Order: sequence, then C-alpha cells, then structure tokens
Amino acid sequence: MEVYQRYYKAMFNTSLRIVKDSAEAEDLMQEAFLTAFTKLSSLHNNDHFGSWLKRIVINNSLTALKKKKDHQEFDMELIAQKPTNTNEDIDLQLQTIQAQQLVDTMKTLKDSYSTSLSLYFIEGYDYEEICEIMDITYSNCRTLISRAKESLRKKLIQL
Repeated sequence: MEVYQRYYKAMFNTSLRIVKDSAEAEDLMQEAFLTAFTKLSSLHNNDHFGSWLKRIVINNSLTALKKKKDHQEFDMELIAQKPTNTNEDIDLQLQTIQAQQLVDTMKTLKDSYSTSLSLYFIEGYDYEEICEIMDITYSNCRTLISRAKESLRKKLIQL
C-alpha cells in the first residue's frame, strides 16, 4: 500500500495526459500496478521501480489509445474563475489559465502529436526514449515532434 500511495498520483497523471479520460486513466494505472506487482521478480534493481512502473503505465496508455483511435472525445467544460483582489493572485490565475489553455490546446492535436509532446515536454523523455515508447525511428520521432510543435504553435496563435 505504501508503494501505491507513493506513485499513484504521478502514474495517474501520466496516463491521463495520454488517454485524456480520467476513468480510463484510473483503470490503466490500476492495471499497471497489478502488472508491476505480479512481475516484480523481473525487476533487477528495485531502485528503478518508479521508472519501470512509469514505462508500464505509458505502454498501457499508448495501447489503449491505439484501440480507441477512431473515436476521440474532448472535455470542453469551462471553469469559472472568481475575481481576486491582489496582483499576486491575478498573476497566479493567469499562469494557471495559460497552462490550462496549453494543455487544452494539446488535447485538440492529433493523437500522435499530443502523445509525443506530452512525452517530450511533460514527462521529460528524450528522442531515443520516445522512439522506443512509440515504436518509431529516430528521424520519424524528430519529424513528429517538430510537426507537433508547429501544429501547437499555429493553434495557440489562433487563440
């Protein structure tokens, strides 16, 4: 239970960024924990448990995303913001709105673009790791991320 408590939030967020559905992300995270616990003997260094688990979550999420590729839903609910009195609160709200706007815009990109940008910017993976995760060549990875950045840039300019 201690291991679960330590990692579940990060693993849920990782899955959520890929599948974009909280219920599905929750299920995939749970499945990843079950897989990890049942195959714990295959982990050679317990110090790498977190990264090993994250890899399982990402692989499960990408597999689920491929299965539902033909149908994608977006949450377009707007959250009302209460006005505040201080400049610090206003700055924080602006940063939050801008970050949320960026995440929402990323959700509107093609699945491959959204996934590659999430892995690169949010998860911090390098090109080689993304190649392995997405099962693509290095040159395709660089091209994909470059095109994803350009697509994101164009959509953000339109806002």
